[in-house]
Amino acid sequence: MVIQDPRQGLDPLMTIGQQLAEMLRLHDKAPRKGLIGRVHELLAEVHIREPKRVAALYPHQVSGGMAQRAMLAMMLSAEPELLIADEATSALDAVVRHHILDLIDEQVRQRGMGLILISHDLDLVANYADRVMVMYAGRVMEELCTSGGTLNATHPYTQGLMASRPSLQHLGGDLPVLKEMLHG
Repeated sequence: MVIQDPRQGLDPLMTIGQQLAEMLRLHDKAPRKGLIGRVHELLAEVHIREPKRVAALYPHQVSGGMAQRAMLAMMLSAEPELLIADEATSALDAVVRHHILDLIDEQVRQRGMGLILISHDLDLVANYADRVMVMYAGRVMEELCTSGGTLNATHPYTQGLMASRPSLQHLGGDLPVLKEMLHG
């Protein structure tokens, strides 16, 4: 599972390399002799340019995007069949957000694993998912297939969510209130 804030999931007292090595040992995914080499490979697989240097850094010494890539490398080290990304990019700026999602998409495809992408950003999800399940209060309101990054919502809740997104076409205008749309 890749979480929203990687600094919450990374141990501030261990270097990134130590944490990756620990994951590999826990999951028996690398022999002791080749452990450090595998750590560097995993960091390179998530597009970290200087894996040896980054492996020696502590979480507070890297950017948010770099920390998220290190967290992704840790999760991939266990060779999961399913990767869960829970708001994994919401704390990042728009450019880094798309780089991380492209990276997750690349790794999912290369490794043949499944992905559950949890997000409040429907447009973002539509670009990276085959199916979207819209939930409210723990219940599925609607399941949508994505086609070319667009969603065709039929349920009032999903339509309300989509209508409440700000747009450049209606700058300064009032947004619909979802409660009114569902009950009114």
